[in-house]
Amino acid sequence: MVFAKRLRDGVRRGEITCSVRIWTRPHVHAGGHYRMDKGEIIVDSITQIGFPDITPELARESGFLGVIDLLKVAQHGKGQNIYLVRFHYVPAGRSGSCGVSRATGRTKPVSPRTQPVRS
Repeated sequence: MVFAKRLRDGVRRGEITCSVRIWTRPHVHAGGHYRMDKGEIIVDSITQIGFPDITPELARESGFLGVIDLLKVAQHGKGQNIYLVRFHYVPAGRSGSCGVSRATGRTKPVSPRTQPVRS
């Protein structure tokens, strides 16, 4: 998953653990691993929601000042389906993250599941 630059520190610190995305179809899946900086995002869940579900509280939880601020960034392409993605960030070197394997000391192979998702 790709995040606006201003949100990345909050994601890394664990302060931001959800994102609202407006897509034509889901671009991530629960359990998927997606690179971000030197670690990765692990998607815990993805749920289709409606506009009434986008509350000021959800906007703030997603790292935005309010609903309007969130909606300016959430639209990706021509999509009309709204998804709430819940996730957590795992720094490089921690169990479950991409990078170097603790067991072998070798670089883990990069698979499509660890590639950044562009929307």
